[in-house]
Amino acid sequence: MEEEQYEAASPATTEPIVECVPNFSEGRNERIVREIVQSMKVFGVSLLDWSMDATHNRSVVTIAGSPEAVAESAIRGVGRAAQLIDLTKQAGVHPRIGAADVVPFVPVAHYSLGQCAALAHHAGLEIWRRFGVPVYFYEAAAMRPDRMRLEEVRRGQFEGIREAVRRDSSRHPDVGLGELHPSAGAVAVGARQFLIAYNIFLESADLHAARAIAKEVRASSGGMVGVKAMGVLVGDRAQVSMNITDFHASPVERVHAAVCRVAARMGIATAEGELIGLIPEAACAPIIARETLPEWLRQTSEFHPDEKVLERKLSRPLPWPEAVPAAHV
Repeated sequence: MEEEQYEAASPATTEPIVECVPNFSEGRNERIVREIVQSMKVFGVSLLDWSMDATHNRSVVTIAGSPEAVAESAIRGVGRAAQLIDLTKQAGVHPRIGAADVVPFVPVAHYSLGQCAALAHHAGLEIWRRFGVPVYFYEAAAMRPDRMRLEEVRRGQFEGIREAVRRDSSRHPDVGLGELHPSAGAVAVGARQFLIAYNIFLESADLHAARAIAKEVRASSGGMVGVKAMGVLVGDRAQVSMNITDFHASPVERVHAAVCRVAARMGIATAEGELIGLIPEAACAPIIARETLPEWLRQTSEFHPDEKVLERKLSRPLPWPEAVPAAHV
């Protein structure tokens, strides 16, 4: 990757901008993912990024625009996913509760987290009304304190929650009846600040080591503030898969260093890192402007500011995808 000077690029508008990052439980069938993304094309919404991960069997879509239009786009995506994805036949290494697993709304400009929470509630009600998919609200949109953390909402995943809601009313969705959709499960709709999805591969297939590293760095085990982590096996290599929910308290540079330090103590080398989706300007502008890029960026595959920095993508959105003929998938 060539080193370059980074010029900050903030949204030049006084209009409210909201980001939404729906995660869908399909990462292997491109035709299905394209159909879901196509269904989200709404006037006033820009498509910033979409990616598929076959091992996790998951796709991540990033959209941004006016709050009402973004909410409508996300609602339509959830509906199309419910039509095309059958969780009774789906498997992957990433936890999930629904065909559309999570739908978080994130304030970008001239919009508050509280307003995003209200937008999430609107979207959740519409998802249930239109498609019969029940909804759990999480983080800033949570209706109950025990549903603030996404991992608590997801506890048991689709199969476990499907059984739990039948015998335990405390597991019932926030919106919907006391059961999940038979094939689409449920969806977690939330409001949160920026989250950075950052993974680091190990030069090893030792899943136990990856899990041990994840346990040491994640906040819930006494590690780094705002870091969620788990160890997974991706192909023939182990990976530490992380969500950084507070990059101010735990900058990516420090998270990378911590993972490398723990891995080295175990006698395991780290390999490349990867960013899933986009990264906010504030998380990288101060460091990628240096003459010499920090190690975490040098080791991040396919990083380019124009493609991975949210504020830059706002002025350079992607074209909405065209359909892929079934015979070509």
